[in-house]
Amino acid sequence: MIYKVSYVVQSGEYPGSIKNETDEPKVGDHVMVGPVECEVVEIHQIMPPRGDFLFLHATVVPLETLATEE
Repeated sequence: MIYKVSYVVQSGEYPGSIKNETDEPKVGDHVMVGPVECEVVEIHQIMPPRGDFLFLHATVVPLETLATEE
């Protein structure tokens, strides 16, 4: 299965991205969105799977943002 994931950065300070992933992302995972390391905070399936593809939307927060909130 290939996961087509639309990553949206919650703060809006960074552009998001669309990536093909071989592993399904989960809340708490760390991903690189451009040069920024982020944590996945929310995932939603966009539409039913088509063949070997599953389309997901993932909201992420830059780790530097999480560090300043603690």
